[in-house]
Amino acid sequence: MKQNSDQEKIIEELRRIVKQKGLKYTEQREIILSVLLQADDHLTAEEIYNQIKKDYPDSNVGIATVYRALGFLEEIDLIASINFGAEGKKYESNTKSHHDHLICTECGVIVEFVDDEIEKRQEKIAKANKFKITDHSMQLYGICEKCQK
Repeated sequence: MKQNSDQEKIIEELRRIVKQKGLKYTEQREIILSVLLQADDHLTAEEIYNQIKKDYPDSNVGIATVYRALGFLEEIDLIASINFGAEGKKYESNTKSHHDHLICTECGVIVEFVDDEIEKRQEKIAKANKFKITDHSMQLYGICEKCQK
């Protein structure tokens, strides 16, 4: 598995959490997390599974294992998902700095963006309501330029 130092730190965090929870450390979880750490896009469980078959042909990772591991990795906050209802979820690692999403309802493309004005406005709204934001996600749904044609 080729990993940079940031990815190695996340893998070490996985090992620490698994040990802390008294669970068995499995190579399958590490492979699944590694695929997400190396991905540029948001991936479905099936896309992760297909990438594993391509990159780790000798591994013993089935699609059911992928789904179980994704649930676990999301539970321990190493990955995040965007739910597409009947179409399922797409996953990304939680290693990126905060960002929001534009999601095309036609083709499913996801565009990440950062807007400081939106972030400031959210803080202002929270302060006006004596509310302390601990976390948030923003997903805007619409139709991408390609699908509008």
